[in-house]
Amino acid sequence: MSAPSTKPVVTEREAREVAEAAREQVWRKPSFAKELFLGRFRLDLIHPHPMPPAEDARRGERFLAQLRDFCETKVDGALIEREARIPDDVVNGLKELGAFGMKIDTKYGGLGLTQVYYNKALALVGSASPAIGVLLSAHQSIGVPQPLKLFGTQEQKEKFLPRCARTDISAFLLTEPDVGSDPARLATTAVPDGDDYILDGVKLWTTNGVVADLLVVMARVPKSEGHKGGITAFVVETDSPGVTVENRNAFMGLRGIENGVTRFHQVRVPAANRVGPEGAGLKIALTTLNTGRLSLPASCVAAGKWSLKIAREWSAAREQWGKPIAHHEAVGSKISFIAATTFALEAVLDLSSQMADEDRNDIRIEGALAKLYASEMAWLVADELVQIRGGRGFETAESLRARGEKAVPAEQVLRDLRINRIFEGSTEIMHLLIAREAVDAHLSVAGDLIDPEKSLSDKAKAGANAGVFYAKWLPKLVAGPGQLPTSYAEFKREVDLSAHLRYVERTSRKLARSTFYAMSRWQGRMETKQGFLGRIVDIGAELFAMSAACVRAELLYTTEPHGREAYQLADAFCHQSRLRVEELFGRLWNNTDDQDRKVVKGVMSGTYTWLEDGIVDPSGEGAWIADATPGPSEKENVHRPIR
Repeated sequence: MSAPSTKPVVTEREAREVAEAAREQVWRKPSFAKELFLGRFRLDLIHPHPMPPAEDARRGERFLAQLRDFCETKVDGALIEREARIPDDVVNGLKELGAFGMKIDTKYGGLGLTQVYYNKALALVGSASPAIGVLLSAHQSIGVPQPLKLFGTQEQKEKFLPRCARTDISAFLLTEPDVGSDPARLATTAVPDGDDYILDGVKLWTTNGVVADLLVVMARVPKSEGHKGGITAFVVETDSPGVTVENRNAFMGLRGIENGVTRFHQVRVPAANRVGPEGAGLKIALTTLNTGRLSLPASCVAAGKWSLKIAREWSAAREQWGKPIAHHEAVGSKISFIAATTFALEAVLDLSSQMADEDRNDIRIEGALAKLYASEMAWLVADELVQIRGGRGFETAESLRARGEKAVPAEQVLRDLRINRIFEGSTEIMHLLIAREAVDAHLSVAGDLIDPEKSLSDKAKAGANAGVFYAKWLPKLVAGPGQLPTSYAEFKREVDLSAHLRYVERTSRKLARSTFYAMSRWQGRMETKQGFLGRIVDIGAELFAMSAACVRAELLYTTEPHGREAYQLADAFCHQSRLRVEELFGRLWNNTDDQDRKVVKGVMSGTYTWLEDGIVDPSGEGAWIADATPGPSEKENVHRPIR
């Protein structure tokens, strides 16, 4: 039975409805970040800082010691960068070490590490080679193990997880040549045929896809008798007839990753390999990403730590005008930014990860904020390192080595980090995703009021519900603990962090008031104000990072010998963050959004084509989006399983 070749035609409203149906509708557990956006600073949800059980910590530290030895003795990051490939013996060594089963339960042959230690391991191996970090993360964070852990049957777990723990590499396939952040237009189909499904379609940017043995594939099941239909998840064996890896893609960074284009033509998949019910695929994908996204901040923390080390060593060795460049304020401020930001990124990562392990809170917003904030701030950190290094920062490590200098890959780190602002949810999509969750309480009580398709009776009912909610909520935004100088006194040591927490509390209420005012002003048009929503989310991200930094500093003060220094770093970060917050608040209402829309209209209508005169375009010939019509492959299969 062949699949239809036409692509789904989806309206804007239908696309929103698909996305809305896939998100978790109910808040069954408390959420620190959700409360923060509502103007309620629930410090009790994150302080005292949660800690892993002693046995989990011992097991995690043992593995980290083994992994460190492996990275120091077996991994040559420069070789991986030069040859654009992770050597097979390195991959097999990681398998033997158990690194592919870090998140898999011990009863299935995995290591059963916590999220905290999984992320520490990703940071460690990612510092040796970011490509290896991506290999392990794509396999475990979003590949076969995580969806099966959350949604798989016992039979599926027993069949696939032992393979994923030790021998098989997995990948996650959602994106298509013409489908990115709008999954409602998904064109890959899975047509029921007896006890099987017949899979047809093309998937793009399949990280690990070139070397994967198992795939999680998202495909659309047509609605028919006995079949609910909808986007559905399947586990697919890569060596199945009809599966072709048509291309290994190359990128500006992460040169060692095995990312490809995968075509499915009449691929027979047993119904037993379907993960969850029909139509649940997008919900499975989004739920998987809630914690899966935490692997990206791990790589960002690793980059921050390395950038700090290089900045410190280089700025002490390099002299200008009679003193080390670190002692010139223009450079010193950059070093301070790198150090303070790295401290905060690790605080956000560890706090979010420990909250994921405890499973006491709903961290869908925290995980998204961690990914968004870490990817943006780590990019700035790496950029500042390149600036501190000057011409040497722009020069490749190989070139530095060739002329007798320390082979510092600063430009490579900048290239490797750039993708973090795009994949697993671009910054722009993350802004919208987080904004939707942040205003969920408002839409729950007043959504029908601003929906033009709702009836008058629905609007009247929504108005009554909204009146009750806002009568209780709005008065609480007027005053709070942030206005009392004695609040959060336990954070007042040699350095006073209590003032920063009072600022977070006050600013949380201000953020909630701003959001309410915007909803009152724009109502149904609120979702089109993406610039405004992005700034709202960025303010919330800064407040979350400040909170995490202060809580981590207090934890380290009571448990580590460098607690006093941790307080200093948290203080510096909070001062820097507060400046960014105030700028963002200023840009909520004083910005160029209206002018930008006019310019965009002119650009797209051709009004400014004269501005493009005087250049040549070096782009090659070809379609903007490659043809993804279902059918047999006409290319060589470049699938390369590692054994």
